[in-house]
Amino acid sequence: MTFFRNALLTFGTLAALGSGVLCLKTAPAYSASVETIVAVVNNDAVSASDLAARAKLIMGSSGLPDTPEIREKLKPQIINTLIEERLMAQEAQRLKITVSKEDIDKGFQAIASQNNMTAEQFMAVLTRQGIPLKTLQSQIASQLAWTGVIQTKIRPDIEITDNQVDIFFERLKADQGKAQYLVSEIFLPVDSPSDDSNIKQLADKLTAQLVEGRVPFPRLASQFSQAAGAGKGGDLGWVQEGQMPQEIDSMLSQMQEGELSKPIRTLTGYHIVYLRKKSVLNEQTMPSRDTIYQKLGTEELERQQRRHLLDLKAAAFIENRV
Repeated sequence: MTFFRNALLTFGTLAALGSGVLCLKTAPAYSASVETIVAVVNNDAVSASDLAARAKLIMGSSGLPDTPEIREKLKPQIINTLIEERLMAQEAQRLKITVSKEDIDKGFQAIASQNNMTAEQFMAVLTRQGIPLKTLQSQIASQLAWTGVIQTKIRPDIEITDNQVDIFFERLKADQGKAQYLVSEIFLPVDSPSDDSNIKQLADKLTAQLVEGRVPFPRLASQFSQAAGAGKGGDLGWVQEGQMPQEIDSMLSQMQEGELSKPIRTLTGYHIVYLRKKSVLNEQTMPSRDTIYQKLGTEELERQQRRHLLDLKAAAFIENRV
């Protein structure tokens, strides 16, 4: 049985590009020289102006206060994102995957619609924010290119068998009576030990914003989370007791409905978990085989695409100059 037999790719691509409503306020001026290079990725470069423009976009779409302190804390994460986007585009080029202007325009229109605006209105907001149109277009192009890589190189090799579904289903049946949780998550991966401190600071800052109620959880998840549910505002759906990493599972067992966790460190990175509902797994709440099938496939797709991106990073020449 092949994964996603008749389904469209539901991985968080366009929906994760900026689903938060842009704040209509004047952004402070940034001083950045186009000639200044902040990172080199193989034969490509990330400029200081790229960094400044992406910072403006993130501030506007996430609702985070645009202060020098926040920009400084976000800088390592933004540079890492821009480096990964360069790698995504380079891999798509290697595989001869192209993204047309029409595709980018459709992506822009989709984001405008998510913000309840026409493309023209959305463009005017970007202009008022001082965000170059090419900044968002570049992000859309990179994500579309990576979707093409996933579709071409990764997805065809993913196969979820009936036996895997049977095993998962039998395990659920054996777990009847245990807790299950309706969870949303922001996941910030730590790809290198040297990144840990910066990622932890970002996780703490995002948590503080959520606790203070300044920004809705789905908006921050869409902008910052690197998990498969990012495109759905961080929604992971129902997860059963014992299904998440032990650190998260232990935290969930102590949380109440509507509660937000502190950043949780696992082997792969930091997780901010929002427990929306809690119930008991029984015959009435047991997921269907199709739901299990899709869940297993999505999880495997997430693992494989992340692994492929990490392999590309490991093989690339990357010089971070910040």
